[in-house]
Amino acid sequence: MHRWWTYQKERFPLAVNGPLVAVFSLGALYHSALLRSSAALPGWRAGLVAFVVALGFFLLLRIADEFKDAEKDATYRPYRPVPRGLVSLRELGVLGASTAAVQLGLTLWLDPQVTLVLLGAWVYFGLMSVEFFAGDWLEQRLGLYTASHMVILPLIALVAMACDWAGSGAGPPVTIGWFLAASYVNGLVLEFGRKIRAPEDEEEGVETYSKRWGRPRAVTAWGLAIAAAGVLSIGAAGQVGAGRWATGVLALVAVGAGLFAGRFLQNPTPDRAEPIELCSGVWLLASYGAMGLLPLLVA
Repeated sequence: MHRWWTYQKERFPLAVNGPLVAVFSLGALYHSALLRSSAALPGWRAGLVAFVVALGFFLLLRIADEFKDAEKDATYRPYRPVPRGLVSLRELGVLGASTAAVQLGLTLWLDPQVTLVLLGAWVYFGLMSVEFFAGDWLEQRLGLYTASHMVILPLIALVAMACDWAGSGAGPPVTIGWFLAASYVNGLVLEFGRKIRAPEDEEEGVETYSKRWGRPRAVTAWGLAIAAAGVLSIGAAGQVGAGRWATGVLALVAVGAGLFAGRFLQNPTPDRAEPIELCSGVWLLASYGAMGLLPLLVA
């Protein structure tokens, strides 16, 4: 257990991922219910399944990365848990299979319709895990690589939303496109933000956007993703009666992100790069909170 506790602290910190996934999954769940104008909000069973299944997906994504990056990690990042022998790929494979079994069991327990949506997300996850059978080609096209992988975010959101409408006989709300589109772009915000580094933090064999695109272009891409996610998040919040509140909250976070980005570009030091990733997490909390949780408070 000590080994696994160390692994989660280094590669999947629950203290960070837990709150993010909770707001993400519950935001999706309640947004779906509000779109349906449901008088009764989803109960604890739906909330539990949405959260655990979503958390499981992000864990599966981390485990898949461990397998895909095993050779590079052994060569360039021997300090990581797998190459230094803390955990093995076989153990991670067992953890991944167990996680998938829990997802399957929980969705069947809630409603088989959720399982059908889960299976669709699993199919895309499987294709991602083998890089769509075009890994070398995609690796040379970082923008396309990122765009193709971010599709998994709205698919995970759709599973969480299905925990609301499954069994209601109504099917998914026809207006969920705003939320799903916001989820896709929010994925870009998080992805860009965690791979923008100061020059002295760049590592050989580690791909980052600041290295491949240059820091100004990488930071610009991050800022544009925040702007696009803001428009989509406000649109989704507006569908459930919280558009003005969402505008105020997201504008405040966006201004803060812009200030940190400007400081980093002026002097790209490690202590100025770190807030960019932090701002990405705060942005996701604000976005999903505005789309699914804030409407419950201001309605």
